[in-house]
Amino acid sequence: MIELIATAESVEQAQELIAVGVDTIYIGEDQFGLRLPSSFSCEEIKSITEYAHKQKRQVCIAVNALFHNDRIEKVVPYLELLQDVGVDSITVGDPGVIGLIQKYKIKIPYIYDAHTLVTSSRQINFWAKRGATSSVLAREITFEELKAIGSEVSIPVELLVYGATCIHHSKRPLVANYFQFTGEVESSMEGLFISEPKKPDTHYSIYEDVNGTHVFATNDINLLPYLKDLMEVSVKRWKLDGIFTRGEQFVEIASLFVQAKHAIVEGRWTESFMYELNERLAALHPKERSLDPGFFIKDPNDVK
Repeated sequence: MIELIATAESVEQAQELIAVGVDTIYIGEDQFGLRLPSSFSCEEIKSITEYAHKQKRQVCIAVNALFHNDRIEKVVPYLELLQDVGVDSITVGDPGVIGLIQKYKIKIPYIYDAHTLVTSSRQINFWAKRGATSSVLAREITFEELKAIGSEVSIPVELLVYGATCIHHSKRPLVANYFQFTGEVESSMEGLFISEPKKPDTHYSIYEDVNGTHVFATNDINLLPYLKDLMEVSVKRWKLDGIFTRGEQFVEIASLFVQAKHAIVEGRWTESFMYELNERLAALHPKERSLDPGFFIKDPNDVK
């Protein structure tokens, strides 16, 4: 079964995503989860979870930050709150959190999400033996590598099929530090980016939150033309990330992937339909951002 997972930026957008057919809403609070479009309170998480369950959908909570000692002490109370709310799963990347889940007998299923580290079936199967019910794959994996991973893993794997790729993360608030050093007034964190001196077309978007500074690749990922290929290698958990695609545009893009999912499952997927959906996606995607398949179509030998 194909599962479509999508981030949400508000309670209202979560409801809209469920209405267009998204299976799982991915949200969280930014002191526990990385690179979220918005930070949600426990009350908001409860509201979304109750609504999702009424519609027979699921909610996954991001608990995939890397925790220092001062913040990991807050994890267990947060997990216990999520357990009381009845969320369906959490993503976890810090082994310390996995240890706490086991020690305090937290009953929420966890999905292993160590970001760029998750590149082999052996690592995924290692965590499957330690309770992981699924794993999020790194975004720098080629299709040839996916073939091997899909055939060897013992639990389902998740792949980003639409959205931005983080290429650098510093725990330091680099942007805030810059403005403080220069004495300039910080107007907004939105729309900030850096470019390489000799490559003016590069557009490395910057996002800063309580977890530090995150720098994203120039091109956002779009694997809509390759969804049938993912099915054939048993990668059936598809993630949509709306950190830079906001509002109704993201909901409409999610609906395109829902249509693609149904067409593939029902045997109606054709090249012409794929091109139609892809053209509509390109029209909805933010004009200041570009799209490509990321590492998906690269030769593994060319990846350095």
